[in-house]
Amino acid sequence: MKKSFVLKGFLVAIIVSLVILFFKFNLDSYLTLNYLREQQSSFQNFYELNPIKTLGGYFLIYVLSTALSLPGATILTLAGGALFGLGTGLVLISFASTLGATVALLVSRFLLRDVVQAKFKDSLGAINAGIQKEGAFYLFSLRLIPAFPFFMINLVMGLTPISVGKFFWVSQLGMLPGTVVFVNAGTQLSQLQSLKGILSPSILFSFVLLGIFPLIAKTVLNYYKENKILRRFKKPKKFDYNIAVIGAGSGGLVSSYIAAAVKAKVVLIEKHKMGGDCLNTGCVPSKALIKSAKILSYIRRHKEFGIKNATVEFDFADIMNRVQNVIKTVEPHDSIERYSGLGVECLSGTAKILSPYEVSVNGKIITAKNIIIATGGRPAAPPIKGVEKIKFLDSDSIWSLREKPKNLLVVGGGPIGCEIAQCFQRLGAQVNLVQRGPRILHREDKEAAELVQESFKRDGVQLHLEAIAKEFIIENNKNYLIIETNGKDSRIEFDQVVMALGRKANISGFGLEELGVTITPQGTIAVDAFLRTNYPNIFAVGDVAGPYQFTHTAAHMAWFASVNALFGSLKKFKVDYRVVPWCTFTDPEVARVGLSEDEAKEKKIPYEVSIYGIDDLDRAIADQEAHGIVKVLTAPGKDKILGAMITGDHAGDYIVEFVSAMKHGFGMNKILGTIHIYPTLGEANKYAAGVWKKNHAPEKLLGWVQRFHAWRRGDSSDNINKPSEGDTKKSSSDTHLAA
Repeated sequence: MKKSFVLKGFLVAIIVSLVILFFKFNLDSYLTLNYLREQQSSFQNFYELNPIKTLGGYFLIYVLSTALSLPGATILTLAGGALFGLGTGLVLISFASTLGATVALLVSRFLLRDVVQAKFKDSLGAINAGIQKEGAFYLFSLRLIPAFPFFMINLVMGLTPISVGKFFWVSQLGMLPGTVVFVNAGTQLSQLQSLKGILSPSILFSFVLLGIFPLIAKTVLNYYKENKILRRFKKPKKFDYNIAVIGAGSGGLVSSYIAAAVKAKVVLIEKHKMGGDCLNTGCVPSKALIKSAKILSYIRRHKEFGIKNATVEFDFADIMNRVQNVIKTVEPHDSIERYSGLGVECLSGTAKILSPYEVSVNGKIITAKNIIIATGGRPAAPPIKGVEKIKFLDSDSIWSLREKPKNLLVVGGGPIGCEIAQCFQRLGAQVNLVQRGPRILHREDKEAAELVQESFKRDGVQLHLEAIAKEFIIENNKNYLIIETNGKDSRIEFDQVVMALGRKANISGFGLEELGVTITPQGTIAVDAFLRTNYPNIFAVGDVAGPYQFTHTAAHMAWFASVNALFGSLKKFKVDYRVVPWCTFTDPEVARVGLSEDEAKEKKIPYEVSIYGIDDLDRAIADQEAHGIVKVLTAPGKDKILGAMITGDHAGDYIVEFVSAMKHGFGMNKILGTIHIYPTLGEANKYAAGVWKKNHAPEKLLGWVQRFHAWRRGDSSDNINKPSEGDTKKSSSDTHLAA
């Protein structure tokens, strides 16, 4: 470490000394067009008498000038053309410029790369990956356009992981066309009146071609790369469909709907139930159950609403049957009949992809120009010892219950586990929730998790945090889970257990393995920014591709997949994940969009935080729901919203205002200036904006304004009160700044 530091210091000293000497002795005065033209005859005579010395000296000067990023490369190139002619000059300058550029890259890499990569590790991750994948093409494109300062390219490339060998040969090829233009201009040195003379119409046209060439080359290379994998398969002369969609969940339904809307011929294949997880085992049934459970919680809280007595009788089976009735009510929205009416051909059966153009359904082979995979996900199997001894439930199978569990165990404190735990506790089961981490809802900020945990405790849910699920055992016909907490083992008895340990993508059983579709380490289908797999005509959307496992993101991705599949040869669209909201429908709800405070700290993103306490909101007080917070992260000193989190009643409904703000680029000032209906929960957003405004009030200006008002009253007293805080709603927290 110390030796490296000394070497770096020594190298910097040498470079600085050489640069100082260059300017101290006015060596740049020799690198002008007038001096070159005046001395052209003398240079020519010296070259004829001493060819080796001239060639060697020129080569060394050019390499040194390029390596030190000194001005004058253009003049030196012209001199080479004038002195040595097009052929010799081109060879000499081409290798000298490339060698000098490579030395500059090595110097930059030795002195700066480690420091820069360490300091900006997160920001440079994507750039490094791009350089490793297509660094040669990027460099080649930059070298072809002389408008980019070559010395800057050398220094910046030194900070990247591009190999020295690749940098050398790509630079050699990329700079060659421009070098030809300048060396050729140098052969006409006596006719040049200024450097502007280099840019004659013919030479300008050459540079235009150099600028266009990278775009043409990129198009050709991309086409070759994208279609290389398809050459192994016979392409049908005629296709049955423009798009074949596999899976009729949110992603598949929206994909097929969009294709049909633009009059494409589309087939939708589903092996189980239309509507997928969201309709049948996810969003719809869980929200129906949550509503019933919340009604029961309100009845138990009757005294809070001024009601002296309230009793309720219910049958657990009736509530679960209501859930199924809700599904049946929503079912027509996602039905075969509806989508057939929209122009989608719906097939029931198991699909198998035979080739990028062929799909087998129920033994019949259909052809499609494009395929969209929307096969969704399933609950992850729990890797807990002894799990094979018990019959466990998950988010798919729990809806078959008709007998209320006495003791329900929930393993997993994410959104699914938390929603199920609170519902069943309110329905009369005793729920134990086991979470490995220190808090439930670990993706959310601490304040949100704590508010939900407090609600769980009021409901009676037994939380086991920082608990490791070690083993399931059966003793005396009773089921137990052994957990380890703080190094000590304990048992939890249960009669039903729900595993809520995440979800896995459905990637097997329909031909991906045989076709060689790339799968990520996370077990999802690998897609690019246009949602294409490694096959350019096979796309994937929703849970099967990730990175977000939400119904609304699956629908969002579906638009991009359909449009890119149908119109990608004309115009492709990169999927936009910049603003992705979500909500956990516990009581209170936790809704979020953008950065959380924990994420901002982890990524070292500077931010300010403004918090408004919903306990101060009139509508929340009237509804007996005066709990929760609105928390907004903004850029320091600006009203730009980086993220927002709302914990409270109906949080998922009114976070939409922050989603719109982030999507369309308006900030806290415009939210504050927007009329919100009184009394509504949505006013909390305006009051949070008021907290931000209060914390950015121009205190000095307000002091002068206060004096102005005093002067207008004729009050010359020095004892002037401080400016009032105004009628902005109070906040439960001040604004903080973190970097």
